[in-house]
Amino acid sequence: MKRRDFLKSGAALAVAAPTAAFAAEPPAKSKVVVVRNGEPEVLFRKGIAALGGLTAFVKPGQKVVVKPNIGWDRAPEFAANTHPGLVGEIVRQCIAAGASRVEVFDHTCSAWSRCYRSSGIAEAVEAAGGKMVEAHEKDAYREVEQPKAVNMKKALIHRAILEADVFINVPILKNHGGAKMTACLKNFMGLVWDRQYMHRHNLTQCIADAALYRRPDLNVIDAYRVMQTNGPQGVGLSDVRTLRYQILSTDLVAADALATKLLRFKLDEVPHIHCAALLGLGTDDEARMDIVRLEA
Repeated sequence: MKRRDFLKSGAALAVAAPTAAFAAEPPAKSKVVVVRNGEPEVLFRKGIAALGGLTAFVKPGQKVVVKPNIGWDRAPEFAANTHPGLVGEIVRQCIAAGASRVEVFDHTCSAWSRCYRSSGIAEAVEAAGGKMVEAHEKDAYREVEQPKAVNMKKALIHRAILEADVFINVPILKNHGGAKMTACLKNFMGLVWDRQYMHRHNLTQCIADAALYRRPDLNVIDAYRVMQTNGPQGVGLSDVRTLRYQILSTDLVAADALATKLLRFKLDEVPHIHCAALLGLGTDDEARMDIVRLEA
């Protein structure tokens, strides 16, 4: 769909066109690594090597925040949360790269302590030497203004994101009843205190706006197990398909655009991706991607 057609269509959901001042074109080519047929830890090792290794992103003494999906009180096999093995491997590699601190959090939907434990992520992070950070109290958030946003021009953002030197975005890929798909962009709802504002003020545009508050240094989409129906929480194992994929990129828009194919969606079925492209957050045009496909 061309941009002018998108803006005229219902897919844009009354999104205001961004001004020329911040609708800058993305880089000529966005590198995206797609790796398949391995366990999550192995997929990450193979994928990050193709991007120059984690030491290309994390330097000695830096503070790192890793933001997975941990929103639901569900065990890993239900694919509601990011795979704990992947999160643990990322934390281990950050510490090996010399990070002074690695924090992991999510603003959960179910009770935070149960989500952290049931997902297996707390155990994996602690075993790897990282620290789980709470995100269920309002005083953990700070108000930030973002004039480039279309609808959400200020928001309360978790302090870990604002204080970190390096931000690694690690969503799980899954179906979502409201936003159609969860991946890199949708994962930003876990950084924001007032998610109800986003739901009330055009969720599609607010998801794109949220990504303006702090661009990730690295995005890693967990598509090992994928919830294809009844997202975001799922009903049972019948919702889940094992794909054994991972997508890595510094461009969260490009990563999400490719991820739609794994869920068998058309790109225009997930309109927040194009909204983010219009904000200059990355490219959703496959012709402007340098796609590296690997086997683990």
